[in-house]
Amino acid sequence: MLRHHRMPTGLLGSIVSVSMALLPCRAHAGEEFLWPSGAPGAKDTANASKPSVTFFPADAKIAVGTSAVICPGGGYDHLATEKEGNQVAKWLNTLGVSAFVLKYRVSPYRHPIEMNDGQRALRFVRANAGRYKIDPSRVGIVGFSAGGHLASTVATHYDAGNPAAADPVDRQSCKPYFQILVYPVITMEGPFAHVGSRNSLLGTNPSAALTRLLSNEKQVDAQTPPAYLVHAKDDATVPVENSVMYHDSLIKAGVSAQMKLFDHGPHGFGLADGVAGAPDLPDLKTWPSLCATWMKESGYLTASTALHVGAAAATDPSPPQSQLGNPFLIALPQAKGGWFDFLGRLHLQSAGSRQP
Repeated sequence: MLRHHRMPTGLLGSIVSVSMALLPCRAHAGEEFLWPSGAPGAKDTANASKPSVTFFPADAKIAVGTSAVICPGGGYDHLATEKEGNQVAKWLNTLGVSAFVLKYRVSPYRHPIEMNDGQRALRFVRANAGRYKIDPSRVGIVGFSAGGHLASTVATHYDAGNPAAADPVDRQSCKPYFQILVYPVITMEGPFAHVGSRNSLLGTNPSAALTRLLSNEKQVDAQTPPAYLVHAKDDATVPVENSVMYHDSLIKAGVSAQMKLFDHGPHGFGLADGVAGAPDLPDLKTWPSLCATWMKESGYLTASTALHVGAAAATDPSPPQSQLGNPFLIALPQAKGGWFDFLGRLHLQSAGSRQP
């Protein structure tokens, strides 16, 4: 499992040509299969066995170049695509952020299929950045419930891509630029694990090594992307400790993270705006605006100066030692107290915070 790497030689230039050359393969309007010739490990040819993304472009007048892959929840058993996917994409669009709603495979599929689908989505979006008119270095991930587990899995189990891959999509990094996790499943161990999600993802008798590997609070390191977490303290389905443990692991590792905990709220509230099956909850419906503030303060809503690798390469005046001499650093808008490199790695000085 690779966590962080230098940008492979030749990858920067390849992204430009790849993004211009790849053609869409649509399942239906707006939907594109991640593997047009068939997904690895597919059990059949049913639509549910064909992972895809559906593109929701931000209006060109307000687009900032940032984008996000959205992972709806559903306990790794089904997907709440409308409430935790399409509606979320439309909200991101109002911020100038383009969105891609992910249809990933669920039970009877088991790990690593779901993770592979999530990683592929990040690679696919980056490979097609020119066509989507987005910045390939600014692709984040958003997840709800079990989709939050998938999002945090991608954020803690990533690689820089394989520059020698025959498939140009596989040459791209699958590391998210940021992560937004809403009432997420995080751990697969102990009393706070969501048993239904664990059974659907890992089966009823997973090994201790596998449950630890997919307990993402234990997979955080200093290179994990920044995070914003949302949870209700009295969530009766996925205990709030899932968010708390992940947040605390991020802070301990020196990663910027912010968490908003609400005193009361059901599981699965989505945007909490009364639309598409989401409950109308005045207190909880404030989380999108609070998250938008975090995104703005972090620099994610600043117009990109490197849309589909349109900016000149430059190094930060004082990058970490591991990045010295790396010619593939891109000058991007700075976040508060930090800087971004081409793979979307955010380097912040601030420690993080919890919102009461």
